[in-house]
Amino acid sequence: MNEIAAQGSAEYVESIAPNEHLSESARRRIRESVPASTRRAYAGDWSRFTLWCIEKQRSHLPATGATLAEYVSHLADGGKASSTIERAMAAITVAHASADLPSPNTRAARAVLRRHRAELAEGGRGVRKAKAMTITALRAMVDTLDVSTIAGVRDRALIVVGFALGARRSELAALNIADLTFTDDGLQVTIRRSKTDKESVGRTTALPYTSRPATCPVRTMQAWLDALAARGETSGPVFRRVDRHGNLGRAPHGRGETSGRITGQAVAIIVRRTALRAGLNAASAFSGHSLRRGFATETHRQGKNPLRIARHGGWKDGSATLAGYIEDADQWEDNALTDVGL
Repeated sequence: MNEIAAQGSAEYVESIAPNEHLSESARRRIRESVPASTRRAYAGDWSRFTLWCIEKQRSHLPATGATLAEYVSHLADGGKASSTIERAMAAITVAHASADLPSPNTRAARAVLRRHRAELAEGGRGVRKAKAMTITALRAMVDTLDVSTIAGVRDRALIVVGFALGARRSELAALNIADLTFTDDGLQVTIRRSKTDKESVGRTTALPYTSRPATCPVRTMQAWLDALAARGETSGPVFRRVDRHGNLGRAPHGRGETSGRITGQAVAIIVRRTALRAGLNAASAFSGHSLRRGFATETHRQGKNPLRIARHGGWKDGSATLAGYIEDADQWEDNALTDVGL
């Protein structure tokens, strides 16, 4: 897998600056301009496409529009999500750019993908949305955590602070202790880089003290940092692996982050596991994104200014995604049938 990831990284560098001599430091920075998770995903997508082409005796580089359409149909037959297929198509485009070749025509492939989306919708398998976390659900989840354990203290801080920030799971996983500043008024959290912040300008979000200690982002984060400090950890990642014996974990079997930093996927697992433990309705629909979606809908229900919500959570002004979250919240709060006399 490491070889595949390295190949994908090299292809990305070449797609940015084909046929140019680059120093190793320049190549490293170009590689790291794209999140590691995206590089790995593209590398895996390209490897799978290459193997499929070999099996079907088709050219993978260059690939034709017909080959791309057939591959998209193959993925659709395998029940892949439309977002997975979109990413595979993007990976194939990057690989062609790396070879200084024109990308295959996507018209037929996109027609196949449109039909696949329709088939998923007709079968009740449309785009799956993470369930928005409510304040009530958050309190119930926190109540199930055993905060006499280090894992419980970590999970409480992750869920509460993740919700309070309106954070993406990748942003939570990337936080370092140096990104946190405690003040008399609360906690300032600096998000160094995000999905929509391609230039790494960063943003700092203020989290005030709240009335309930168990769900106060400032107090729960301080409790987690105190637990880390008691184990001699005062720098590096905020959220770390904890093994079943309560020890701070390192990367399993020498793979991944040697610092013990959790992954975005681990954030999703913690949220879903806690929702299931709390016995919440449709608990399996909770994910890491439930924190961000829930922040948007709950603050909107409380009448907060949409611009304030957007700036706090790092959405761009006029974000269609944020507007969609608010529209979902309003389907009951401002329903056209309310009080019409039915």
